[in-house]
Amino acid sequence: MVEKKLKKNAVKIDKFLLNFLKKQNKTLLVEPMKYGLISGGKKIRSTIIFDGGKLFKIKEKKLLDICAAVECIHSYSLIHDDLPCMDNDSMRRGKPSTHIKFGEATAVLAGNSLLTLAFEIIVNKKNLLSSKQKNEIIGLLSNFAGHTGIAGGQELDLKFENKKKSFIQITDMQRKKTGKLFNFCLQSVAIVANKSQREKILLGKLGEEIGLLFQLADDFLDIKGSKKLVGKPIKKDKKKGKSTLVNLIGYENASRYTKKLKKKILLKLEKHGKVAKDLIDTIKFIQERNF
Repeated sequence: MVEKKLKKNAVKIDKFLLNFLKKQNKTLLVEPMKYGLISGGKKIRSTIIFDGGKLFKIKEKKLLDICAAVECIHSYSLIHDDLPCMDNDSMRRGKPSTHIKFGEATAVLAGNSLLTLAFEIIVNKKNLLSSKQKNEIIGLLSNFAGHTGIAGGQELDLKFENKKKSFIQITDMQRKKTGKLFNFCLQSVAIVANKSQREKILLGKLGEEIGLLFQLADDFLDIKGSKKLVGKPIKKDKKKGKSTLVNLIGYENASRYTKKLKKKILLKLEKHGKVAKDLIDTIKFIQERNF
């Protein structure tokens, strides 16, 4: 069962992160960092990494640091996205957002600290990867976390509010905001597996498509999900004038596009055979939980 697997993986990642933070100097920012990082959430990105590792028979312990770094990046982006100057969300994962709990200035600093912590985790001496692999992973993560990835995608998301944008513009924004980190998840696995540059790029693009599928699923959740399931208020996208495919082409057309995208992703994974089963199950979970 996918949900059981997600919970099991979340426990592993949370334990790693808590141990990592425990060994650092205690500062006033540790508590808000933990609050935004160890706060529930399905840790789907980490599961994508573990599932991707099974394609190449990579042991989980070699991927644990990468998972932890990804969750730091993801949590930093959520803390900042929730701020009043951005999406102004007061709830996250069923509890008050970090800025509601600790104040806006502290939330900004905690988010910044999680961003830098991600790179500290990758370069950590206990990380089992080679220096070459660490350098390549850092370069990739830097590219996808900044203005060419998550941050740039969030900027477009804000600028697109209450404006008529095309299908390509919306999917490009969503690929940056959400897809690039999923791209990193699978491309980093290919780096650990010492695959060719072509294979790394292809696997990364597959991850990006999974990320787009995830974002589309989130858009549907905002419309038909429950506050309890989502962990924050729903039906916000329309009120804020967000540019989504649902708002552009309608619920049914967006639903058909999402199902076609899932089919396209699964077809690409078929060539890997039985070792792709866990990844396929996770992808189905991402899309089917909303339909």
